[in-house]
Amino acid sequence: MSFAGCVVASILIWLLKPMGALPRPGLNLVETQGGRTRRDIPCKIDHEYFSNGICCLSCPAGTHLTLSCTKPGEKGKCEECQDGTYTEHSNHLRLCLKCTKCRTDQEIVRPCTGTQNTECQCKQGGFCAPEQACEMCRKCSRCKIDEVKVRNCTATSNTECKKIQPPSKSSTGNVVIVSVVAVVLFIAGLLIVIVVVVKRKRDRRRDSQRHPSNVLKDEQMDALSSEEKRSRENKQPRHLRLNHYQQAVRSMSPACMEVEREELCNSLSSSASNSQHSLTNLPYTLAHYSLAAPPQRETELFQRLVPVNGEASLRSCFEYFEDLDVDYHKRFFRSLGIHDNTIKSKHSLQHEDRIHSLLNIWMEREGKAASLNDLLKTLLDLNQRLTADKVKDQAIAKGHYVYVSDREEREK
Repeated sequence: MSFAGCVVASILIWLLKPMGALPRPGLNLVETQGGRTRRDIPCKIDHEYFSNGICCLSCPAGTHLTLSCTKPGEKGKCEECQDGTYTEHSNHLRLCLKCTKCRTDQEIVRPCTGTQNTECQCKQGGFCAPEQACEMCRKCSRCKIDEVKVRNCTATSNTECKKIQPPSKSSTGNVVIVSVVAVVLFIAGLLIVIVVVVKRKRDRRRDSQRHPSNVLKDEQMDALSSEEKRSRENKQPRHLRLNHYQQAVRSMSPACMEVEREELCNSLSSSASNSQHSLTNLPYTLAHYSLAAPPQRETELFQRLVPVNGEASLRSCFEYFEDLDVDYHKRFFRSLGIHDNTIKSKHSLQHEDRIHSLLNIWMEREGKAASLNDLLKTLLDLNQRLTADKVKDQAIAKGHYVYVSDREEREK
């Protein structure tokens, strides 16, 4: 190329630079990675978006963009999210986000709406730490035997346990010393009682050997005092003696009444030859009253009850045993044949739930032989007559049970 050609080429290059290669002043061009440029128009963050060289307003939460705006500062066409989708913030998304579905080991805390996603948490008995990816809920831990619970398990944290501190040697030594001292004092007191009793017997024996007349007088005085007491009882009006012995009979168990009845028979047979102890002159004793007809209330209580609807009637009566005295709770279920370990295993339940659970255990064990009459008899053996009356009355009033006599009349 000649010198003239080089000069012409240089002039052409210099003339072409302002037209495309270099930016014109005032246009504020920005170079991109591909070598292209665009106008740097600042849009408000979270409120506007850049489209077709202008800033458009974002669609509100719960909607999505279907058509961009044509003028700066205006909002394009927005549509509400369909069911099962959402957008939490202002946006220019073409489609709404899909709602999260809780897993089988989770429960819904807050359902999905157009402006918020579904909120899930682990079901009771499971947890998922928030700082970890919750792919599945982990089972809550249980404290060991040598641990105590500090904090219960929640949906986002596991159970916290703390080791039980063993007692110090000094405290253990003090307990042993106190126990030994208590045993020694008990033995010493028992020995003192034995010595006093033996000494009194020995003194009485010596006194009887030295003064036999005094012993005879003492026996006579005892006989006279008992005879005088018996005569006073016979002089009392009959209705006063009846009330007195009625109260005594109600406080006695069936076993004690049987013993009294046997003693009365023996005393009658041994005194048959003595005319002074005829049957008409016998004192109105407790055993004599026990042979008489029981009060009407006791007769009704011991009448057999028949269920109207089989096992369902018996289960319906379990709630009536919730009034059982707490002090008789263990004795009642022991009398039914339930082991102490089973009773202790239900100790953590509420009083009503514990009663129902143990009665269900008893009913499953007895099977078809389970009867409300056996439960009432157990209450009577424990002197819980008031509770037995309430249970019986409620069972009849609610129509769960009827008397045997009433059932027979209905069948006729």
